[in-house]
Amino acid sequence: MTSNISIIIPTLNEAENLPALKALTNLVAEIIVVDGGSSDASVQIAKDLGFTVLTSDKGRGVQLNLGAEKASSALLLFLHADTLLPSDFPDLAWECLADQATILGSFSLQLDTKNLLLRTLCAGANLRSRYLQLPYGDQAFFLRRHDFHALGGFPEIPIMEDYVFVKQAKKQGRVRTLPQTVTTSARRWQALGPILTTVINQLMILGYCLGVSPEKLASFYRSRRIPGKLGGNKGTNTVG
Repeated sequence: MTSNISIIIPTLNEAENLPALKALTNLVAEIIVVDGGSSDASVQIAKDLGFTVLTSDKGRGVQLNLGAEKASSALLLFLHADTLLPSDFPDLAWECLADQATILGSFSLQLDTKNLLLRTLCAGANLRSRYLQLPYGDQAFFLRRHDFHALGGFPEIPIMEDYVFVKQAKKQGRVRTLPQTVTTSARRWQALGPILTTVINQLMILGYCLGVSPEKLASFYRSRRIPGKLGGNKGTNTVG
């Protein structure tokens, strides 16, 4: 039995990760992939998997908003293509939002690595998410469709869209992080190293809070990428 949930997945060169999401089609009403101009086979693979496929300008805020606009379900769940949900996520999401004081939910974070330092950083990120009500986008945000639209959707800025969205949501209700985990790719941390990646993430947040423009932050962030190592649509939704 499918749940009244629309899953929205922004993609940019995620062909290798999409097949792992096939099983979700049996659990939810629809899966909407919004592609930002992939040069790989992401679009064709998504179509072959039976997902609804939309195309848009590149930019996760733009892509997520387009997917939400086209979604038909009462609950929206925003998922990164390299992130796997717990098997009982539909029930968990609905139970979480049964509390009308909760406006936004997410899951705790787990990386697909046994690296002790990365696991420690994950534990810290989960404490931040839970006690500061500040999860990041790779923790699979979910919320009622009408609440998403009341919040005005994601800001269509080149970076930090998840951080700004959560800050806005906190003004309207509780932001809850469930103890159950999503498992996301450790590719960026493995490519750049856990310490450097965490420092960069914190610099992004500090810069934003100090008024540095999202355009400048995005330029700095992307200059730290390692060519050939990092595909896809990962942004600052990271550990730390």
